[in-house]
Amino acid sequence: MKLIEHFVNGKITSGKSNRTGKIFNPATGSQEGEVKLGSKEDLNTAVEVAKKAFNEWSAKPPIARARIIFKYKELIEKHSDEITKMIVSEHGKVYEDAKGSLTRGLEVVEFACGIPQMLKGEFTENVGTNIDSWSMRQPLGVCAGITPFNFPAMVPMWMFPMAIACGNTFVLKPSEKDPSCSLRLAELFREAGLPDGVFNVVNGDKEVVDAILTNKDIQAVSFVGSTPIAKYIYENAAKNEKRVQALGGAKNHCVVMPDCDLDQAVNGLMGAAYGSAGERCMAQSVAVAVGNIGDKLVASLAKKVEALKIGPGLDKTSEMGPLVTKEHLEKVKGYVDLGVKEGAKLVVDGRNIKMQGYENGFYIGGCLFDHVKKDMRIYKEEIFGPVLSVVRARDFEEATQLINDHEYGNGTSIYTRDGDVGRTFANKIKVGMVGINIPIPVPVAFHSFGGWKRSLFGDQHMHGPEGVRFYTKLKTVTSRWPSGVRSNPEFIMPTMK
Repeated sequence: MKLIEHFVNGKITSGKSNRTGKIFNPATGSQEGEVKLGSKEDLNTAVEVAKKAFNEWSAKPPIARARIIFKYKELIEKHSDEITKMIVSEHGKVYEDAKGSLTRGLEVVEFACGIPQMLKGEFTENVGTNIDSWSMRQPLGVCAGITPFNFPAMVPMWMFPMAIACGNTFVLKPSEKDPSCSLRLAELFREAGLPDGVFNVVNGDKEVVDAILTNKDIQAVSFVGSTPIAKYIYENAAKNEKRVQALGGAKNHCVVMPDCDLDQAVNGLMGAAYGSAGERCMAQSVAVAVGNIGDKLVASLAKKVEALKIGPGLDKTSEMGPLVTKEHLEKVKGYVDLGVKEGAKLVVDGRNIKMQGYENGFYIGGCLFDHVKKDMRIYKEEIFGPVLSVVRARDFEEATQLINDHEYGNGTSIYTRDGDVGRTFANKIKVGMVGINIPIPVPVAFHSFGGWKRSLFGDQHMHGPEGVRFYTKLKTVTSRWPSGVRSNPEFIMPTMK
C-alpha cells in the first residue's frame, strides 16, 4: 500500500506528524494508499524553507524564471498520461475528462511563460518639471494554496505557476482525498530546474489549513472549495493580515429559451450536469426552462440521462465515473431522497445502479428532477453530484430574476438564437462567468476565473491578469535628480508644475 508524504525543499519528506488518512480508488471502493496528515510544525517548516528560498528566487530576472516554466510545460506534456491516470485512480473521473482538466491547468503554465511581458510597469516622463514617475510590480513573499478534491491538477495549477512566475515561493495544501498528483507536479517542477524550496507540498487536513491562516510569514492565500469553508478562510486569513482569494460554492443555472437549438442545449446540459459526475464548481445543476420549452426539454434530457454509460474512469466507453468517496455518495443520495420528499418529480432515478464487477465502487447514475421550486433545498444548496433540476419559468425576466436572487453567482449560461436576449442576459445577470450557447463558461488562462456573491470572497479572480495582480504588489516611484539649484522647503501638498 503506497504512502503519500510531503514535498519540502526539493525532496519527499515524512514530516513530524504520524497521523494518516486513507486513499481510495473510487471505481472499486478499495483502499489503495495512505497520506501523511501534516502538523502545524510541518507547515511552519515548509514556510521557513520557502521564506529562505524567496530571496534568491525573487531576484532572478523574469526571463530566467520563464525559461524554467517553459521546461516545466514540456515535462507536464511528456508525463500527461501518467498524471491523468493518477487523477482517475484517486478521483474517479473518466480518462478524457481528467486529461482535459490537466490541459486546462497546463494553459495557465503556458500563460505564466509570458511573465516578463506581464510584469512590465508603466513609465511617465516629466509628470512635473524634470520629474519622472513609474510603477512596478514586485512579488509578495511566501504564498499558499488550499485546493479541493475535484480537480487535483487543474486548480493547483491555477495558483502556483502564476505565484512562482511572479517571483514568489509557494506552499500547497492539496486535498487529502487525492494528493498524489500534486507531489508529482512538484517533482516535475524541480526536474525543470526550479530551485529547492520554491515549491513545497504539505499534505494534511484542518490542522494544516489553520496553520496556513495563522503563519505570519505567509503573505497570500488562495482557496477553492465550499462556501462555508471559503468564508472561514477569508475571515481568518484577513484577520491575520493576509491577501486572500477564496472561491466558494455554486448553483449554476442554464436558461433554455423557446427559440434555442434544443439538441444543442440538451447536449450542452448533459456534459455540464453529468460530466465529472457533477463534481465541478462549474457544473450546470439547474436548467431553467422558459415558456413552453419545458416538456420537450425534459423528455429529451430523460432519454439521454437514462442512456448514460456509467463505469470506471479507465474504461474508454464510460461517460461518467464514480463519486470520490463513499461518504460523498451517501450525501448525494440523501439530496435525491430529499428532493422526492420536497415534492419535486424524479424523472430519472440513478440511486440504485449496480456495476457488475464494481459492486463496492462509489457509483450513482444520473438523476433528473422536474418541477423544482425555488424554496426547495435541492434548488438552493450545492449538491456536487450528477443531479440536474429543471425549474419552469414563464418568461426571460422570471428566469433572470431567479438567477440574480440566488446566493451563488459563479457561472451561468443561456441557450438562444436571439442576439438581443443573449446580450441583455450577459449585461444584466449578476454572475461572474457567463456563457451564451456555451454550457461551461470557464475562461481561458489569459482571462481570469471567479464568481460573484457568495461564490467568491476577496476582490480578485484567479489566474490570468487578475492572478498577476493578486500575486504582486504595486510600487510607484517618483524621481527628480538635483540640478544644483537650491530650493526652499514647501509645506503644502506637492503638485506637479
